[in-house]
Amino acid sequence: MGLIPDPARDLILLEHIEQNPNATQANLALQVGVAVGTINWHLKRLVEKGFVKVRHAERRKLHYIITPDGIALRAKLTVDYIQNSFRLYRLVRERMESSLKLVRQAGYDHVTLVGEGDVADVCRLTCVEHDMQISEDGGVPRLTINGLKIFIDWPDGGVHPPVSGSDEIR
Repeated sequence: MGLIPDPARDLILLEHIEQNPNATQANLALQVGVAVGTINWHLKRLVEKGFVKVRHAERRKLHYIITPDGIALRAKLTVDYIQNSFRLYRLVRERMESSLKLVRQAGYDHVTLVGEGDVADVCRLTCVEHDMQISEDGGVPRLTINGLKIFIDWPDGGVHPPVSGSDEIR
């Protein structure tokens, strides 16, 4: 089975090549966190599509140059990345707001949050914006962030299904 084009990886590669045209495939692989073969595959594809040109700088050293089409692709991928990030941000906020509404309707003004990373950070900010206190004490609903889902564990032991709202991300 072949590799699947990854717009995020293409964006990262184009940015790294623009910053350092003399970067080796091994160096790019280290920066992107993938195997050299994966970088080779992506670079060949970008070259075939006319987004990157390769020049021989020395006997075994290559010099990568982003073409005008590559610069346009990088700009488009950047805009797409930002738009998708905002869609995900809004999705998480909507789910958290729905969870907080359920918690408030049950008579609570404190929650415990379980989760790490960017999604949990968005949930913490949403709590602050909605004047919901975050507590480590028991006896309050525990909101567990798992991926993009938020589970409510009630103090009486009941678990509310994940608040998922619309899973559609356009």
